[in-house]
Amino acid sequence: MKMSSAAVALAFALVLTNLAEQSHGALQEGFYKGKCNVDVEKTVSDIITPLVGQKPWITPALLRMQFHDCFVNGCDASILLDGSSSEKTAIPNLSVRGYDVIDLVKSAVEQRCPGVVSCADVIVMATRDAVAASKGGWYRVQTGRRDGLVSLAKNVNLPGSSISVVNSAAIFNSKGISTEDMVYLLGGHTVGLTHCSFIKNRLYNFNNTGSTDPTMQPGLAFFLKLKCPQTSTVDNTVDLDQGGSSAGLLGQPTSEIVDNSFYKQIVFRRGVLAIDQALGLNELTKDTVNKVAISSNDYFLTKFQQAMVKLGAVEVLTDTQGEIRKTCRATN
Repeated sequence: MKMSSAAVALAFALVLTNLAEQSHGALQEGFYKGKCNVDVEKTVSDIITPLVGQKPWITPALLRMQFHDCFVNGCDASILLDGSSSEKTAIPNLSVRGYDVIDLVKSAVEQRCPGVVSCADVIVMATRDAVAASKGGWYRVQTGRRDGLVSLAKNVNLPGSSISVVNSAAIFNSKGISTEDMVYLLGGHTVGLTHCSFIKNRLYNFNNTGSTDPTMQPGLAFFLKLKCPQTSTVDNTVDLDQGGSSAGLLGQPTSEIVDNSFYKQIVFRRGVLAIDQALGLNELTKDTVNKVAISSNDYFLTKFQQAMVKLGAVEVLTDTQGEIRKTCRATN
């Protein structure tokens, strides 16, 4: 049966729509299939999965690394480059960890498939596998990124823990990420730690008032003050996920599990970082926070995974742009 020109146009449009759903730019799922004699993604997973079991800190470390990489010059692994003035030396990146983990994965991939797999893709694949190993569910990622050639500390301008929701949203939006997806991505704070120095102002001198941030639940404030004494010279750490399901319960922290408890904390004014708590109070974001908090954990995981894929597509280099580094710490 002969199709009309309108029907052909519609069919072609549907094909394009489907392709758009599966890829961002030149990125695609399964990019390395047929390019190597081994399953590249399995090689990465076989290393990351047992490592996370031994060292749970790897998951928040890699989540942070991917975010810090993608928000400076795009997802090009520029954060991995060594140098006296490279991105690694910028103040926000001094506490970034996991470089040795990426080195380990890259070395294994290079041995099996030399000169093909980018460091930028290694970060994205390794982060996905770390999330999965932390009960965050496995999700498909797109690959095909190339590695950047430039890494400068002066280019690092990342949103801090005390940034306002409006300003944070503006930065995310400038990277092509919606305000709603920003809320899901900040759900990465469901794992990991923060230092007392980042929250002492909320505990002891909020907005120069000499008192505690009134938006912080009193029970949480009491507990955090025990962990972060005002006059302590040691910068202790606290879990970003303090657990708890009501305003009167401290609960059991789930800081090694990727789940939606982060949002439940915020609803009960138990966000540790200023930006985290602000998400539950600002008109731009509070509806999304409430939705995730009352929904199933699977709902959050799906939204988080989709947002991570979008983050991985920020300002990527593809095709003949950049290079495929032999080692992630230096350009070829």
